[in-house]
Amino acid sequence: MNPRIAFAASKTEEAQSALVALRAAHGDIKPADADVIVALGGDGFMLQTLHRHRDLGRPVYGMKLGSVGFLMNQFHAEDLLARIERARTTQLRPLEMTAVSESGTTVEAIAFNEVSLLRQTKQAAHVRVSLNGVVKLDELICDGVLVATPAGSTAYNLSAHGPILPLDSRVLAMTAISPFRPRRWRGAVLPASVEVRFEILDHYKRPVSATADANEVRDIVEVTVRESATRTATLLFDPEHNLEQRILDEQFAY
Repeated sequence: MNPRIAFAASKTEEAQSALVALRAAHGDIKPADADVIVALGGDGFMLQTLHRHRDLGRPVYGMKLGSVGFLMNQFHAEDLLARIERARTTQLRPLEMTAVSESGTTVEAIAFNEVSLLRQTKQAAHVRVSLNGVVKLDELICDGVLVATPAGSTAYNLSAHGPILPLDSRVLAMTAISPFRPRRWRGAVLPASVEVRFEILDHYKRPVSATADANEVRDIVEVTVRESATRTATLLFDPEHNLEQRILDEQFAY
């Protein structure tokens, strides 16, 4: 039997036009009733789709109709059913963020790409970094710091000169953003089982925000980050467009 497909598209004219054509050809199924979700857009829209439908547990097949498409397949309207049938699965395990703000509010969020901390004003952030309850950096002075998954290591993490991680490596990247002290500290590669804790020093004078993908919490005093032990998301990729191979190839791009 052919899979039941739910379509979702970004708001760009190109994606909306493709959405109309694909629904006319394959029907208009609600995500909860579908076997697979097809996302039309760029990487940002793919992340939105993963977050919006994460509790359904449906695999997501993306087609690139946006500016960046590292998590997407090439767009071709024809042979969609055959492409989905032969697609290879990739499991993503997101990060879980728990952030405590100055008001005492606790916010929990997940991130498929990264959790990032950024200064809110012109003054640098002062951050204490602990791993599994052990302080590793008493004071990191920086514009920010992030923890990235392997899938997210080619995104903001790479722009901040962090390492590209193989998809099945079961490690995380911790990368400083414009570090001032320690001068030569450029980050660390961490086992996926580690719990990272960031404490914001002098947070009233030097406010910091925390963002899990697109979910931002401002004026934080403490953030804990860990890889989820229970949540996963499944992406589908054409065999010739395998995500693991593209992450490997990205290390040799120039």
